[in-house]
Parts: sequence; C-alpha cells; structure tokens
Amino acid sequence: MTRKYIDCREYPSEMNCSVALAADSESELLEAAVQHATTVHKHADTPALRTQLKSLFHDGTPPVETPPRA
Repeated sequence: MTRKYIDCREYPSEMNCSVALAADSESELLEAAVQHATTVHKHADTPALRTQLKSLFHDGTPPVETPPRA
C-alpha cells in the first residue's frame, strides 16, 4: 500500500492555507480531508466534495517546498 497525501498549498484560497495531510489509506485520508475542508474552508460535506477531494490525492508524501498552484 502506498502512502497518499493532499496538499492545500496547491490550490488558491483566501487564507493561503499551508496544510498538507497524509495517510496510509485512501479512506483515512478522505475523512481527514473532508474534516479539514468543512471545518477550515467551510465547504459542505457532499458526495461532490468527496469526489473532488479524492481526485486531488497524490501517492507518496507532501513535498517540503510549496508546490506550484493548480
């Protein structure tokens, strides 16, 4: 199983969020990403949000340097 991550630094936001999340399973990462998106960014927890977040997952661990924005 490959570690997966999602990195808010890749996507513009009003708060310039610098959070990156990583987990050993996609389901664990998805739950953490949904919690972050709903709590910090005030998104609604919808099937569309979950699909979008899953599409942003990468294999491995987040880079130390800020990645280019999408």
